[in-house]
Amino acid sequence: MTTHEVAAQLDRDDPLAAARKAFLLPPDTVYLDGNSLGALPASVPERVRRVVAEQWGEHLIGGWYEDGWWDAPLRVGDRLGRLLGAAPGQTVAGDSTSVQLFNALTAAARLRPGRDILLMDDAGFPTDRYLAASVARMLGLELREAPVSGFEEALADCGERLAVVTASAVDFRTGELWDLARLTAATHREGGVVVWDVSHAVGAVPLAVDRDGVDFAVGCGYKFLSGGPGAPAFGYAARRHHDHLDQPLTGWNGHADPFAMTPDYRPAEGIARCRIGTPAILSLLALDAALDVFDGVDLRQLRRKSLSLSRFFIACVDEHLAGRGFELVTPRRDERRGSQLTLGHPEAARLMAALVERGITGDVRPPNLLRFGLNGLYVSHADVLTTVLALRSLT
Repeated sequence: MTTHEVAAQLDRDDPLAAARKAFLLPPDTVYLDGNSLGALPASVPERVRRVVAEQWGEHLIGGWYEDGWWDAPLRVGDRLGRLLGAAPGQTVAGDSTSVQLFNALTAAARLRPGRDILLMDDAGFPTDRYLAASVARMLGLELREAPVSGFEEALADCGERLAVVTASAVDFRTGELWDLARLTAATHREGGVVVWDVSHAVGAVPLAVDRDGVDFAVGCGYKFLSGGPGAPAFGYAARRHHDHLDQPLTGWNGHADPFAMTPDYRPAEGIARCRIGTPAILSLLALDAALDVFDGVDLRQLRRKSLSLSRFFIACVDEHLAGRGFELVTPRRDERRGSQLTLGHPEAARLMAALVERGITGDVRPPNLLRFGLNGLYVSHADVLTTVLALRSLT
C-alpha cells in the first residue's frame, strides 16, 4: 500500500473520526499547533454568548449563585480531575499555570520543614524553571538541576535533604513522555514531595495521579484541552495533604468564610483552600464548555489514536524525508512519546513559515526544532501525510 492508501485506511478505521466535527476548524487547514493552542470547540461561542448576554446581562450579580459562578472553580476542577485520573475534590481551576505552580512548589516545600533541596528538570519549560528558582530564593532552598532521565541518581544524591522535585510530564521541546509513577515513587523513597507540570499531557495522555501517588500537579487549559488563549490553569493536590497545605497566596476565595471579611486568614476545608482570587468567569466557563468535547471519550482510545498518528508520522518521515536534513527528535518507542512530534532541521524557521503559507500550522522552537501537536480529537492521518509531503517539496 502507498502512504496515501495507508493514511486513508487508518482514517476510515478511526473510531474518533467524528470528534473532528466538534471543532470549528477553518476549511483547507491542517492544524498541528494544538500543543500550544487547541482549536476552537464548536460549543464555546454560544456558551460564552449566553454567559455574557443572559447571565451577566440579565442576572447581573445574581449570576454568582443563580448561574453557579461561585462554585465554577471546583466544578470545572472536578471535570479536569477526571482527565488527570483524580477523584473529585482534589482539583481546582483558575489563575495561570505560573500562579498554580508557585503555590504548589511553595506548599510542597512547607510540607517538608528541615529539608532544603529543590530538584528541578534542567531542560524544563522556562517559566517552571524561573519559578522554581524564585521559590528556592524565597524559602532559602538549594536549587539543583538534573535531566529527568537522571532524576533517580540525582534523588539519591540529595538523600535526606530532598524537599521537592519538579518537572514536566512531557518535554515541551522533544515530546518525550516521562514515567510519572516511577519517578514519583523514587521521590517518595527519599522522603520528598513531587510537583508535576502536566500542561503538555492532560487531554492527550491518560494520567493516573491518584493511582501513581502524585502529590501535586498543575497545568494549563489552552493546549490539548482547547480552552482558548490564556484559558485558566488548574492545580491538583492529593487529598492526603489537604489538612496541612500552607498556601503562599492566601486570597479571599480560599478563606473558610470568604464573605465574613475577617482580618485574619483561615483556610477553607479541602481543595477549596487552593482558591485564590475572584475567578475569571468568562474564560473559566469557556474552558468548561470546551471540556464538553471529552464527554464520552475513552482516554485510552484517544491515546491509541495519538500513538497511531505519531507512529504514522515517523514512518512517513523515514520514507519521504530521508537525506533531506531532518532529524527525528521525539523518541521512537511508543511509551516514551506524548502527543507531539518534533523534527530538527537547520532551516526550521523557514520551513515552518512556508508550511503556514500552505495552510499547515505547527510551531518552531529555537534554534532548529519543528513541533507538531497531534491532537487525536481533530488531527487525521491524512493531515500528517500532507505535512510530510509539504516538507519534502520544500527541501
